[in-house]
Amino acid sequence: MAGVSTPELAAAVCNAGALGSIGVGATDVAGARAMIEYLRGQTTRAFNVNLFVHTPPQPDTSRERAWLEALRPVFAEFDATPPEHLQVIYRSFADDPDMLAMLLATRPPVVSFHFGLPSADILAALRAAGCLLMATATNLAEARMIERAGIDIIIAQGIEAGGHRGMFDPDRPDDELSTFVLTRLLVRQCQRPIVAAGGIMDGAGLAAALKLGAVAGQMGTAFIACPESAADEAYRAALMGPAAAHTRLTTLISGRPARALANRFSAMETRLGHLQPPAYPIAYDAGKALNAAAKRFGEYGFGAQWAGQGAPLARTMPAASLVETIRQELDACSKQ
Repeated sequence: MAGVSTPELAAAVCNAGALGSIGVGATDVAGARAMIEYLRGQTTRAFNVNLFVHTPPQPDTSRERAWLEALRPVFAEFDATPPEHLQVIYRSFADDPDMLAMLLATRPPVVSFHFGLPSADILAALRAAGCLLMATATNLAEARMIERAGIDIIIAQGIEAGGHRGMFDPDRPDDELSTFVLTRLLVRQCQRPIVAAGGIMDGAGLAAALKLGAVAGQMGTAFIACPESAADEAYRAALMGPAAAHTRLTTLISGRPARALANRFSAMETRLGHLQPPAYPIAYDAGKALNAAAKRFGEYGFGAQWAGQGAPLARTMPAASLVETIRQELDACSKQ
């Protein structure tokens, strides 16, 4: 998950024998290059660079103004006012030639896409650079688009997953398929290898996904509590507390559906549910400003504390130890 994954975490996972990932959807080209170069200095193994490929947002002044006015009383609790204007704080890879140029220069072994697919020309350039390509699907239609694009591996993201739903079009109805249903559906209907993602926290969960035909499992929430992640102390405490049993899908924080720990931000559905948030990632600009204002008063309930439904199964240990523990659990399952 972007914002939580770090090069240190990815390197530890890689060196333990799994595929570590860094999310660069929430940084710029310079930040992404620095992460890749640092990671390369810490491991000789393959790693994944994940990119957001959302449709570039169309600003809507009236919608954004209404959103800021609705948030004004909450800002006032912390002696703050909302921003005057909201900005597009994260650029889509679909509209970022500088990010592409950097990837072609650094040639990461694996590149994955979330929210959609880049153009055929971009995909061809990355293939020519030797990158293995993966993309997230939340339903069969998206998986078939991934397959037609010639991408190597499909990531089946179930509704249980933490962080942002990988839906190509967030305005279309979401089938809300679970990880295991979606994985089995894609294994039967698609010709590409399937990686299961969402709710997998240990070796037993991974074993179940493999039995359904997945070639691997993707885990995010399982690694949040690792010391190498970027989660702050409040995030870690919330993950280990009662909120872990009550994750929520919300559009309030960023403007796109994303699963997070229950906190004050997600609880504002009753106050803000009548409004449509600004488009992603414009809404994030307001959310980050509110979180910063609240943190100055010691309130940490407005952060983007992404987590999947498996959060109560999270364990606190170094990433390498967690990879080895999961491997041992998987081995034990295979002997049963």
